[in-house]
Amino acid sequence: MTVFVTVGTTSFDELIKQVCSESVMQVKVLHSRGYSDLVLQVGRGNIEPESVPLHTFGMNVLAYRFKDSLDEDIARASLIISHAGAGSCLEALRAKKSLVAVVNEQLMGNHQVELATQLHADKHLLQCTCSTLLDTLKSMDLSCLKPLPPECRDRFVEFLDNLMLFE
Repeated sequence: MTVFVTVGTTSFDELIKQVCSESVMQVKVLHSRGYSDLVLQVGRGNIEPESVPLHTFGMNVLAYRFKDSLDEDIARASLIISHAGAGSCLEALRAKKSLVAVVNEQLMGNHQVELATQLHADKHLLQCTCSTLLDTLKSMDLSCLKPLPPECRDRFVEFLDNLMLFE
């Protein structure tokens, strides 16, 4: 099974470092749940994809900066760990994938908190920060997540419009 980690077009090195950290990998929290492959989309941060070890604590790892489309990686993933950006969340939820949305606390005027909080309250995803990611992965119960129904997509877009103060 594959875990896909994405930061979208942003820079969120803290998320990539946390997923690859000894605290996550050495505990084998992903490996112990049956995941064997880790695909990292590292975005425009300072982490060089070539610097990521290809085999880490029982996981096969592939890292890259960008692709023309993430559709293949999303389709292949059993679990997606993503920054809590609107586009990335919507892509994962449209694909009916289990999603852990990690809020980037470094952002000013952070819409990610409101978005992730609402989607978590509606049981569409799990929400955390980098500092709580390990505990979230250890305790996650993906069976409690509900797919985003098609009729909710319009409400999702309306929610984003209101969040971004579009008229």
